[in-house]
This record gives sequence, C-alpha cells and structure tokens, in this order.
Amino acid sequence: MEKITDNSYSAGTPQRILLTGGAGFIGSHTAVTLLERGYDVVLLDNFSNSSRDVPGRIERITGKPCPCEEADLLDVVATSAVFEKYAEAGGFSAVIHFAGFKAVGESVEKPVEYYGNNLTGTIHLIEAMRTHDVKRLIFSSSATVYRQDNPVPYSEDFPLGATNPYGWTKVMIERILTDTAAADPEWSVALLRYFNPIGAHESGLIGESPQGIPNNLLPYVAKVAVGELPEVRIFGDDYDTPDGTGVRDYIHVMDLAEGHLLAMEYCGEGMTGAFAWNLGTGVGTSVMEIIAAYGRACGKELPYSVQPRRAGDLASVYASTELAERELGFKAKRGIDEMCRDSWRWAQAKV
Repeated sequence: MEKITDNSYSAGTPQRILLTGGAGFIGSHTAVTLLERGYDVVLLDNFSNSSRDVPGRIERITGKPCPCEEADLLDVVATSAVFEKYAEAGGFSAVIHFAGFKAVGESVEKPVEYYGNNLTGTIHLIEAMRTHDVKRLIFSSSATVYRQDNPVPYSEDFPLGATNPYGWTKVMIERILTDTAAADPEWSVALLRYFNPIGAHESGLIGESPQGIPNNLLPYVAKVAVGELPEVRIFGDDYDTPDGTGVRDYIHVMDLAEGHLLAMEYCGEGMTGAFAWNLGTGVGTSVMEIIAAYGRACGKELPYSVQPRRAGDLASVYASTELAERELGFKAKRGIDEMCRDSWRWAQAKV
C-alpha cells in the first residue's frame, strides 16, 4: 500500500460524494448519513427501481440540498456529463456505487441482461472516473460472492464463487475493481460485502420499496403486516438450526450506511489498493425470530405457512465482522427489534 496526497479540496471545503443508484434503498439512507456528517451529496439514478420523490424526502430529513441527476450508467455521454457538470465546482472526491440490477431470481431468468447492465455500467463509471481524476470508489458488493461450501461465519479471505448471475456480477465487478487498483496505484477501492439489509430510517420517510411481490423476507413480512399479502411463507422448517428455519445475518440499513461512511473515510486517508470488508452483525437470526419480532413491532401475531425448501437455500449464513471492527471501527448498533420497528413505521407510512 502507498500513501498518496489528495489535493482535490482545500482545507475546510466540504467533500462532494457521488452516489450512483442513490435514490434506492441503501443509497438513500447512505445519503442521509453523509449529509448529516457534513458531506455534499449528488445522486445519480435512472429511477428504474426507485422513486423520484426520494431526493426530496432526504432533504426533508436532513434539511440540506440533495441534487439528483437522472442518468443511466449504460449511457456513456450522460454519465460523463454528470462528472463534467460538477467539475467546475470542485468535482467529486469519491463515488459510492450502488447502481445495478439486484434480484437473484430475476438474474437466473435474465442472465444476459444482468451481466450487460451491471458489468457495463461499472466499466462506464470507471472510465468516467479516470477521465475526471476521481480514484476513490466504494462498491456495493454482497455476501453472495462467497462459495456455498464455506463454513460460517464467512470471513473476507474465504474462496469466492456465486450460485446465480446476480452474485457472479458482484464477483466479477470486485475483480474488475481489484485489477483497476492494481494497475493504477492512485486508486483506493472498498468492496463492501453486505449480508441482509433491513429496516428503514427512523423518520418513516424513506425505506425499502420493492416492485411487485418482494423477494426478500422482511418486505414480504411487512406486506403481510399491512394486509396486502395473506401470510408469510417459510421455505423449510427442518434445517439444522435452533428452530428449524433458515438463519441469516440481518443488519439495519442505517448501520450499513454508517459502514459506507467509515469505508469511504478509510480510503480517503491515503490508503491505496482494494480492500474487502463484510458488513453484518455477526449474529444469525432465524425466519421465525424475524416473524416474532415483526409481530411485536406491529402488535399482532402474523400468519405463516411452511412450504418445501427452495433449491440452493442454506441453513445458516452470517458474517465474521472482526476485520471491519478492527480496520474501520465498524460495529452494528441496532438489534432485530429496532430493525422491525423502523420497518413497520415505514410500512404504515406507505399505506
């Protein structure tokens, strides 16, 4: 690793951070965290899976401007234009890259679309960053990059290998970014491997809004709680876990946002190269425990039914968080009850 000097900003000047896919679930919560810590934020989003009212909601929460540029990373001209627009005002000191297709099931049905969108968009982003001399990048990766035969807890040095096209796009993008940093010693790249982000901002103004029937557990539970779906479907209750249902590492989205801030600041301290960190709690929670916690949050017992196991589902997946704690000072603070309470507040606000 080499120490570099960042002369992009004079002392006391707020740093401007570009968030691709910034109007989405994790991007919007990270924008709030950055704005509240004194950073300037610009969102870039094509609104294919997000709402145009999100930037205004971020401004209501923070009391600060949150400009949003409507553009698609597949459009080279539009992507470059965003960088050029802000160049005269000092440009961007870092990019946090959230944009991309993200549904595991859909990726199996549409692999070409997923590889085309996620890989090509990232390459276009890197090219624009190189052109405008922006070489600090925080990437939204995933625990899906780990091979299924790894033991729990998953550690950052475990072998990689996905089981679906979505996961493979994350593996491939990590490789692209690692090679980019190896080829140019001025690059500083964080690869943040999320486990299971849930919850919402405590204001109830922003949260997760999946289109159609949700693929992930908590948004599905929320729709049952508000009466939009009849029951929670549990896929398998005979796993080798304490209550027989699958165990996952759920992390509050605001804790996850804090992890992005810490990783960005770590990479901004002159550290060059590519670094991977897990962002989770290090604690596994079962499907039944989630349903019970959400029931406590909404004040009623939620109906559920047990279905056959789904092919490829694992009994237990959770993170080793030691590296992020040691290097970033990151430790998740919010528990399952708080995650479910904030999710319920958001679900009610949408009704």
